[in-house]
Amino acid sequence: MDPVIVVGAGPVGLTLSLALARHGVPSVVLDEGPGKDEQRPARTVILREDTAALVERLARTPFDATGARWTGWRSLRRKQVMRELTFGDQLPSPLHLAQHELTGALRQAVDSERLVKVAVNSRLDSIEQESAGLTAHTRGPKGTWWRGSFLVGCDGPRSTVRKLLDIRFPGRTAVERHAVAALRTELPWPGEALLHRSLPWRTSGPSGGEVVGRPLADGVWRLDWLLPPRSELVTPDILVTRIRETLAGWSGGSTPPYELLDTGVHTVHHRLARRWRAGRVFLAGDAAHLLGALGTQSLDEGLRDADNLAWKLAVAWHEGPHEALLDSYQTERRAVVAGRLRAADQALPILRGGKGLRSYVAGSTRGHDVLLTDGHLGHGALGAPGSYEDSPLAPEPVEAEVGVGTAPGAPVRDVRVTAPDGSFVRLRDRLGLGHLLVVLIAPGTGVWERRHWVKAGVMPRLAAAVAALPHEAELLVAESYPGAPAHSVLLVRPDGHLVTALGGVRPAELYAAAQAALGGPAESGAKAGSGARTS
Repeated sequence: MDPVIVVGAGPVGLTLSLALARHGVPSVVLDEGPGKDEQRPARTVILREDTAALVERLARTPFDATGARWTGWRSLRRKQVMRELTFGDQLPSPLHLAQHELTGALRQAVDSERLVKVAVNSRLDSIEQESAGLTAHTRGPKGTWWRGSFLVGCDGPRSTVRKLLDIRFPGRTAVERHAVAALRTELPWPGEALLHRSLPWRTSGPSGGEVVGRPLADGVWRLDWLLPPRSELVTPDILVTRIRETLAGWSGGSTPPYELLDTGVHTVHHRLARRWRAGRVFLAGDAAHLLGALGTQSLDEGLRDADNLAWKLAVAWHEGPHEALLDSYQTERRAVVAGRLRAADQALPILRGGKGLRSYVAGSTRGHDVLLTDGHLGHGALGAPGSYEDSPLAPEPVEAEVGVGTAPGAPVRDVRVTAPDGSFVRLRDRLGLGHLLVVLIAPGTGVWERRHWVKAGVMPRLAAAVAALPHEAELLVAESYPGAPAHSVLLVRPDGHLVTALGGVRPAELYAAAQAALGGPAESGAKAGSGARTS
């Protein structure tokens, strides 16, 4: 079986190739560049809890040394503190790091992964599809052709893959513009990110300006100033003036010492590709969508694209045609991103319009703060991880279903579970391994060794039901799960989204739910892969 061809060696493309490898699927990454990334401290990424866990799991390294997890968040308006949040177990902190640090760690993981081959200086030129696979032609000093089973375009906003497929990419241009600076300094709020609106030391702009400060590792901060629409060119002198007056305003009137590391202008566009699949070719990341206004993070959604698509490609690669399963990638992910873009489009005139929220809701200032905090911290319609409650992979409702603290289609909570070898692990650590997860909620098991209860009660019957499922599955046991009754059984997809929760051991219902999560039975015909794992 031919490998999957991944076009683009940015964070999304590298993440997808590593995720495919964990599912036992080989891939070829076509890298247009030389295989090295420019170090730009002002070009950073903010990863929510789920996407940070995903890349740390795939890169097999924590990013605590190269990134920063904020201790808190504060919102200010003029000189008044509007909101303060402290991050902890109940409110996980985002991970903030330079993009080249993320890409570098993913490249290192790819270099040691035998199932991933990277072809540098390989610019895609054409794609030829047929029923049994496809061929990708590249040009450049090492121009050649590559044979693949599927191809995924992770090649950014100007995607060659999307253009070759003649897929429209409508949307809005320059929704927001920000002047950006990365600098090393000390601020009065070490470790805290902050949003400051209606700056008391500025009179330019309709609201006096807006700036966001986000800490990075090693005493570095990224500062973003919202620019007025159709504003003039940001010259170095103008940017230095902004830096000095902002640092002085935050530090009591005098500018503290600082070291300027990098600058830039970040322009936010909102676009959504009409189609994300054309035969054996798919789009992911910025090739499929662009967003980023009001603090939202486009890379977060791109990484979720990769997580969603990897296991579905793996099923088709190993087991043969699963068209309904592959189609569900576009249905699920495009709906989530479209909802995110709609939420931003609805909020933008409220937050950036001349009349503001005051003409809509009483208490406008606090309403502004809630909307912006949602975008920056990944909450609500603007930023929370997407749910696939309307997915075509959702099973038919049955009487055996029980309600738990996670709705069907939503990401599961990360709880401690007992693995088949008797070790205690986090549920999140068992994701992305190519199989479904079946989690039994059994209070009391956490205080006993597995050998004492593995053959008692409902365990033998549940183990037999799991072994009979239409796809490889792993049986885990949790002492508790939020909102779950004792002896309930959770079925979880490889990307961590809940399929269903059943009251007790229900082999027939569990089988039907698993088959639905796979898009139904595999289509008849020759298998796409050998059926055997290569990992």
